[in-house]
Amino acid sequence: MQQLSPSDAAFLASDSAHANANVSLLHIYDQSTAPAGKVRFKTILAHIESRLGASPVFRRKLMQLPLGLDRPYWVDDEHFDLEYHVRHIALPKPGDWRQFCIQVSRIHARPFDLNRPLWEIYVIEGLDSFLDLPEGSFALLTKTHHAALDFEHDGELTARLHDPSPGVAAPPPAAPWFAESRPAVLPLVARGVLRHLVAPRRLAGPLSQRLRKLTPTRLSLAGDVLLAGAQMPLVRFNAVVSPHRVFETRRFGVDEFERIRRLVRGATVHDAVLAVCGGALQRYLDEYDERPAHSLYALAPSPPPTRGSDSDGQARPWLRVSLATDIDDPVQRLRLIHAQTSGSGDAAAAAADAPRPGATVLARTAKVLARALAGERTPLAACSITHVPGPPGPLFLCGARMTYFSAMLPISDGLGLAFAVTSYDGRIVISPTSCRELMPDPERFAQCLRDSFQQLLALAPAAPVPPKAGRRRQAA
Repeated sequence: MQQLSPSDAAFLASDSAHANANVSLLHIYDQSTAPAGKVRFKTILAHIESRLGASPVFRRKLMQLPLGLDRPYWVDDEHFDLEYHVRHIALPKPGDWRQFCIQVSRIHARPFDLNRPLWEIYVIEGLDSFLDLPEGSFALLTKTHHAALDFEHDGELTARLHDPSPGVAAPPPAAPWFAESRPAVLPLVARGVLRHLVAPRRLAGPLSQRLRKLTPTRLSLAGDVLLAGAQMPLVRFNAVVSPHRVFETRRFGVDEFERIRRLVRGATVHDAVLAVCGGALQRYLDEYDERPAHSLYALAPSPPPTRGSDSDGQARPWLRVSLATDIDDPVQRLRLIHAQTSGSGDAAAAAADAPRPGATVLARTAKVLARALAGERTPLAACSITHVPGPPGPLFLCGARMTYFSAMLPISDGLGLAFAVTSYDGRIVISPTSCRELMPDPERFAQCLRDSFQQLLALAPAAPVPPKAGRRRQAA
């Protein structure tokens, strides 16, 4: 038995009828590397069953306390049913990319049954009209609740289910498993009450959750009034989201992003990705004549501090970064973004209105909610841009080689656009998630991503030509 951490409990409490904290990882595989060139569903099912003991996330479910007097606990699911969690579907003809995006968006949006473990896996076949995919390719969608899995630090489900080589022996029979007895509720309730008596401020958690559910409009971050003096413009993605998700993706070469980052001295691939996303947002809003005069901001994970920098020892997982959408010059946009993420001395001169880095998302959210209770409304940012760690080398599922890896992230009221950035096999994949009311044309937004990338790549220095073997020997 393990109690949820405060942050995981916050993700769980943030769920609503139209938005939840689901995280979906998308994998596509080439069956030709598998034994006999074919992977059957029953083989995948047996493979997953053999890996269930590798992580407690597979067989644990939530145990909620009465009246929400304390954070929930993880307990064993005594009625665990593998075939409920692993499902087999196929796209209808013609089985193209648009159908795939619609299907995975629907799956991603569905809420979990909180009486079962918070994960599902979908084996998706019928990918017959995908470009650049080998014949017979299939996909695996692994959906988890953010409260059940910390995807930013450990892609646990992906790591547990895959192997580094195709030559894997048949899985052994699953070891017997017996659920631990469900703990008594009364001692846990008494423990929670004691905590509240010792620290009365803990009561603010359950009370604020109930208040938010009673007054969703007032606490929404989708208001139309900005804080006095704050230059944080509202755009369409700062509205209340619908339950209908949309998803798209574009793939780029890591070597091409390396060329783009060299446009600005010291810039990183992370900076280049932010610049491409900012350019896409700029282009998309221009098409609707909705780009504000001030720059838009993104919530993005901060890079680790450089060696020798002045660090206060506090964790700095997220920054609110200006995407310089008010600047038409893409190189200048990259330069401003790098000035912020690097913490260089000229950052203030490059972006005088950039907010102070260092505050975590939870801290900023708490401040915004407090202001919302006082009748003020302000967005956190126009979007979030999150790096979802990918595997360092090729991975295989039942012998089938993974050829594509991307992700769909949660969105919420006031933050209705989330970019997932994944890297695998020499490619960087940028995948926006939104809802169809705020982004009715995800294919057009994906094209804006491509156009923003191509604009920067056209200005980047050419890739160095490797010397011929004979010249290397002569130089040596």
